[in-house]
Amino acid sequence: MPLLLLDLDNTLLPRDAAFRAWAQDFLLERALPPADVEWLATIDGGGYVPRSTVLSAARRRYGLDESLDRLLAHYRRGINAHIHCPARNLDALRAARAAGWTLGIVSNGNTGPQLEKIRRTGLGPMVDGWVISEEADCLKPDPLIFEIAAQRCGVAPTGDWASRTWMVGDHAPADIAGAELAGLRSVWLHHGRPWAEPGYRPTLKAAGLPEAVGQVLSARGAPSPRPGVRAGATGARRGPVTSSPAVSTPAANTSAASAPVASGARAGAVVEPTAAAQSGAHHGVRFLSSAPDGGRAPSVAHADGSAPSAAEAGSAVRNRPGGFARLPGGGPGAAPPVPLPVRLSPASPSTPAPDDSAPSPARAG
Repeated sequence: MPLLLLDLDNTLLPRDAAFRAWAQDFLLERALPPADVEWLATIDGGGYVPRSTVLSAARRRYGLDESLDRLLAHYRRGINAHIHCPARNLDALRAARAAGWTLGIVSNGNTGPQLEKIRRTGLGPMVDGWVISEEADCLKPDPLIFEIAAQRCGVAPTGDWASRTWMVGDHAPADIAGAELAGLRSVWLHHGRPWAEPGYRPTLKAAGLPEAVGQVLSARGAPSPRPGVRAGATGARRGPVTSSPAVSTPAANTSAASAPVASGARAGAVVEPTAAAQSGAHHGVRFLSSAPDGGRAPSVAHADGSAPSAAEAGSAVRNRPGGFARLPGGGPGAAPPVPLPVRLSPASPSTPAPDDSAPSPARAG
């Protein structure tokens, strides 16, 4: 079963654009200089800097008498209100689905805010599963997180699974280094930046997600359309999946997906937006009703948000067909945890750090 894994922030979702939109609102509401959007974007560091640091600095700069808690609440509401998934990215996911690919999200960050982004943007029904570093207790570039993602998407991370898997992301030390360590092929979203890592390189580079998906589908390793999924059939869905889905890998797809990447993979491949085959509600995803951030933020993890984590709320997070990732403190009636690879120990309860005291630098996801 060919598998396409995708980073969340600044890959599927334009996180930095959402931050700038919040910053504009923040300045406008307080009659502050509009040009200071650049100052706020700089101290934000693309999500690497803890929110308490960013907002404390803004509070001092502008002499605000608002409490830090009030500013953090304003930030959480604002960033969530502005986050969205561009239509062209959703079209790219539909095209990959129609071409026979299983889709998954691999994100570094705190569980609550990342799940809220998935819920708000409609990405849940578009993918087969996801893994978030906090609840999985490991993070990119650790190869284990990619194996967890594969298993949660219904793909057994055994045999030649890596040769049939691609990773797409914008953050080289997490996404591309992680793919390299796991033996996956990768596409780096450069967003106009030059490649700066001497020790490893992506398989391909792209300006944005549609181009990246087009490159993957155009590569010689792309599979034939999955049986039962007709390209261009709007709303086509796969059949129901049991709680322990069996992995079926059509022979044609396996041989195609395991072939080496064509050296001339078309760099400007265009994803046909009419190739729509949504996964829809085939896995019955259940989301948290709200997504406060908090808890400890592992290194190289997004610092967005700062409220109590989903773990503190006692939630179990539905991740893939019939499977749950147990968060510490699950209450009565919480779903049972999904078995994970034997090398993974379940995430243990931890004392949440105040605000989001993520080590610096912190980002990814």
